[in-house]
Amino acid sequence: MAAKDQAAWWPTEGEEPDPRWSLANERTLLAYSRTALAFIVAGLALAGSRPIADTSFWFAALGLPLILLGGAVALGGRRRFLATQRAMRTGVPLGAPVVAALLPFALALIAVVGSIIATIAALAG
Repeated sequence: MAAKDQAAWWPTEGEEPDPRWSLANERTLLAYSRTALAFIVAGLALAGSRPIADTSFWFAALGLPLILLGGAVALGGRRRFLATQRAMRTGVPLGAPVVAALLPFALALIAVVGSIIATIAALAG
């Protein structure tokens, strides 16, 4: 396929990589997307739990960071996908994945805040 037939966002510089590598890169993007979707759905479930399960406002509010984290993972996955595709085409080294560096800290922070909220709720009644 000629470069003019490609979408504007698709990297076209360099040489076309082996299709197996591009398909592996695509599978990685789909894994990022599944992870992002899981965070978004979990966040929506928490945020929507207040009227259904009569949870506290703070417990339901934990859903918002999960929704935002899901959006960040989705965008980070797309960024990583395009950077990997570009690196495969041009032969330049691939940089460190930003999402993999930040995601554990974001999850740990949400876990700490959630633990504090759960402890306060348990002690309150």
